[in-house]
Amino acid sequence: MHLNFTHDSDMMLLALILIAAPIVFFAYAYVVYPVILWVLSRRRPTAPRLPDPPQWPFITITVPSYNEEARLRATLESLLQLDYPAERRQILVISDASTDRTDEIAMEFAARGVDLLQLPTRLGKTAAENAAGRILRGDIVVNTDASIRILPHSLKALIRVFQDPTVGVASGRDLSVGDETVEGNGTESGYVGYEMWVRSLETRLGGIVGASGCFYGFRRSIHDTNFPDALSRDFACALIAREHGFRAVSVDEAVCVVPRAASLSAEFRRKIRTMSRGIETLWYKRHLMNPLRYGGFAAMLVSHKLARWLVYLALPGALLGLLLLSTQSRWAAGVLAAVAFACVLGVLGMRWPANRRVPAFVAIPGFALASNLAGVLAWLRVFRREHSAQWEPTRRPA
Repeated sequence: MHLNFTHDSDMMLLALILIAAPIVFFAYAYVVYPVILWVLSRRRPTAPRLPDPPQWPFITITVPSYNEEARLRATLESLLQLDYPAERRQILVISDASTDRTDEIAMEFAARGVDLLQLPTRLGKTAAENAAGRILRGDIVVNTDASIRILPHSLKALIRVFQDPTVGVASGRDLSVGDETVEGNGTESGYVGYEMWVRSLETRLGGIVGASGCFYGFRRSIHDTNFPDALSRDFACALIAREHGFRAVSVDEAVCVVPRAASLSAEFRRKIRTMSRGIETLWYKRHLMNPLRYGGFAAMLVSHKLARWLVYLALPGALLGLLLLSTQSRWAAGVLAAVAFACVLGVLGMRWPANRRVPAFVAIPGFALASNLAGVLAWLRVFRREHSAQWEPTRRPA
């Protein structure tokens, strides 16, 4: 269709379409899709809790690490105290060419069953996990993070579901915590809770389309040691499972405590990295969005992942549309002014001094600005093909 910009009506129509695009994507991804899941799940009975297996499977718990001397000792002590038979588990620290005392601390635990894989050069988290494939001894591999705390009962809860032969991946439930008196990222807890609720609904309908990178397990038989270094394994793990005929599930009882990043600026950097890697991963596995071959899984993948990320892709166009419309409409000019004011508050929230309480009227716009701007910049990185296999772990507070 050819648009003649000599007519104000054509320009206003284009502006309205540009403004409506991210609103439609957002409404579908965050409201309509969860409502559909909720309605459909009401007709599905809750799956019965599986009993303990006659013998717990041998598992490997991997802890990818880069310069984690400040937290690794406490993390390993916590893992060693989990409720799981010591003779049925291997704990493997994968050091991505750490330059601090990370390797030395890991070796202190050798007598207690902790193994260390030292990489000579820094290759990135995914490459480190690929390299670890040759020394994984567990039938089930559990990935976690040096900044995460797994609750004592949660490991058995996660492993228990693998008695179901259709399950290839099990993801834990993140519990976001932090000190809201000194951080500006408290809104993150609400979002994490919402995300866990959506995954629980998806599980009741068959399975999830992405695991939590903080705490998830998978069958070693589907471990891809040639997975591209610049992509996201935790997201792809559920996709790889589907390719192998398995499903991925979320386990509500498998709780891990995830400290929030202490500042919005730190969360902002994390979101850019995770979203850009997620978009690249989805493109790499794009054949799974074919509904003719993958049916409901493809619909969930488009709804849960692609529709959310399209919100950010459409935001610059919406801003352009609002600018165009503001020349013709007072209400559009008012909305544009309100958006500009919210952005000013958001910038204040993102730049608020560390260790000082962030007022809600600044923290909420700050979180919104950080999330949306990170999404736009993530797409920009994808279009520029700025692939980066190296990783900088989120330095979460203890």
